[in-house]
Amino acid sequence: MRVLVSGASLAGPTLAYWLTRRGHDVTIVERAARPREGGSPIDVRGAAVDVADRMGLLPAISAARVRTEAIEYVDGRGRRKASIHPEAYAEPGGRDIEVERGALVNLLYDATKNDTEYRFEESIATLAQDAGGVDVTFVRGGPERFDLVVGADGTHSIVRRLVFGEESRFLRHLGLYVSIVSVDPALGTENRGVMYNSPGRLAGVYRYRGKADAVFMFRSPELSYDHHDLHQQKKLLSDVYSGEGWQVPALLDAVAAADDLYFDAVNQVHMSTWSRGRVTLVGDAGYCASPLSGMGTTLAMVGAAALAEALESGEDALARYEQAHRPLVTKAQASVSRGAGMLVPATSGAIWRRDQFTKLLPMLLAGRRLVGR
Repeated sequence: MRVLVSGASLAGPTLAYWLTRRGHDVTIVERAARPREGGSPIDVRGAAVDVADRMGLLPAISAARVRTEAIEYVDGRGRRKASIHPEAYAEPGGRDIEVERGALVNLLYDATKNDTEYRFEESIATLAQDAGGVDVTFVRGGPERFDLVVGADGTHSIVRRLVFGEESRFLRHLGLYVSIVSVDPALGTENRGVMYNSPGRLAGVYRYRGKADAVFMFRSPELSYDHHDLHQQKKLLSDVYSGEGWQVPALLDAVAAADDLYFDAVNQVHMSTWSRGRVTLVGDAGYCASPLSGMGTTLAMVGAAALAEALESGEDALARYEQAHRPLVTKAQASVSRGAGMLVPATSGAIWRRDQFTKLLPMLLAGRRLVGR
């Protein structure tokens, strides 16, 4: 088949890897000028580790591993209130690998660039399908025809909008907004995440491999703002965090000076089907579980592998893909309720309870392990 994939982040290149090895002709279009490397470290978990292993990428992913020593919660004066090792939240017996997002994106790109046609600074303009294929027009290039089109273009997917309708039909707001921006590593502690909370707000610094990211997350109903207006997003952050303690003023200075930052609602994507005719979705475009799940990378890589495998079955391939992958998606999307309470407690009392629970968690887990023996 001739396959068009929209999006060159994680799901798109993973899918291209498997499809090209099955003899398909794959083109990936990406609005950015290069693979999307930005963002904080991410987790390769569970079945995604097996996918990476089968791709031959596991040694390189392990070499790029980020070894977080602790997550610390501090008060407004920077005094540590509680600390926990991130393994406390890992799946029992799991093989979680925390890795720089850019490192994983580049590994996937390098594994596919010789067999896949990448078109950067390009995007889909229109789609029109019939029983035999999909006619596509592009923002820059001329019209072309493909046997299959795959949207791997994230929560705000162009492919999903063109084929299934406006994103408001599928996005479920979880009552939070998140922003990430690179900051001076001197503001953080190597291999540690340091978090400060006030009711309904989190600000933190995560330093790894000599780099550092500031993370902001706050509770809010849906906001009306221009997704492409950087100045407006900066003002939103400044207004929400005005007057906060700890290092927040310095982090807001970094926001003001940044020429780019990530800012978005914490959403999930819920769809009754991910496929329509010869168009399907993979990763966040079809089933975003939100950053609170810690499963975005896993869903993208496992979903891409499941789609490629289903396409080998021929008849009802897209239905087989959904049947195989939906149980993992459902589990991941159901896991987020605890994450919001731990990261962004809504009240002072909830912050205190979170801190006490964090102190007790290592003992609770040790007791569970003893009982398990």
